[in-house]
Amino acid sequence: MVNWKEIDQNVREWIKEAGNRIRETFASTVHISTKSNRNDLVTNVDRETEQFFAERIRKYYPDHKILGEEGFGDQIDSVDGVVWVIDPIDGTMNFIHQKRNFMISIGIYYNGEGYLGYIYDVVHKELYFAEKGHGAYLNDQKLLPLEETVLQDAVIGLNPTWVVENKKIDHNLLIPIVKEARGLRTYGCAALEMVYVACGWLDAYITTRLSPWDFAGGKVIVEEVGGKVTTLSGKPLSILENSSVFASKPGLHKQILETYLKDYKD
Repeated sequence: MVNWKEIDQNVREWIKEAGNRIRETFASTVHISTKSNRNDLVTNVDRETEQFFAERIRKYYPDHKILGEEGFGDQIDSVDGVVWVIDPIDGTMNFIHQKRNFMISIGIYYNGEGYLGYIYDVVHKELYFAEKGHGAYLNDQKLLPLEETVLQDAVIGLNPTWVVENKKIDHNLLIPIVKEARGLRTYGCAALEMVYVACGWLDAYITTRLSPWDFAGGKVIVEEVGGKVTTLSGKPLSILENSSVFASKPGLHKQILETYLKDYKD
């Protein structure tokens, strides 16, 4: 039987320790390299932070699996059992250029279902977290259930890349959303934008492609306040796949899917 209370206590301790370690690097030189392209950045801090979590998980929970961005996890082809999905620094470009607007993100799944979600704003020392069936919190303050809204009154998290010609989506599908929405915002950090949806500070977040570590923690948190998190075609997300992500207040989610994204194909 999984001891979720013990896991929660450990994650809280580890995530704050990791945050302290990251803040200490602000005064030192960060070593930057690239992955798939010149804008896909990674630093020694990303790698060291993921290694920090992996070592502790393997020490205390050797039968659990780890899915991590920076290579310290396991090769996973099944969602069976407990899987920790970790992004040590979501928003690495922000971390490098701004020293803010980046998060540590952890989602803990059991047989493919999200049970615990944690997103830690390292700079502001704010912990967003949720346990399945027990609500979502910002530090010690419980988040209220999300209220419904319509697109005309909504502020949408959307990167402008997706409303100009690109290789991942027909930008013409999203232009009507841009025109109808009250406003648009982009922060360069999926985890941040998802918890902003959970808090009601954004009404929806739309992106064409994320990895599981980008959305795993945020999905648990958004769903605990009544939000909807799917692909852009309305399909369920899987921690085994990269996919588009659409996180939103419930009524708005239905409106956008049925009116604006009905022709989108995953």
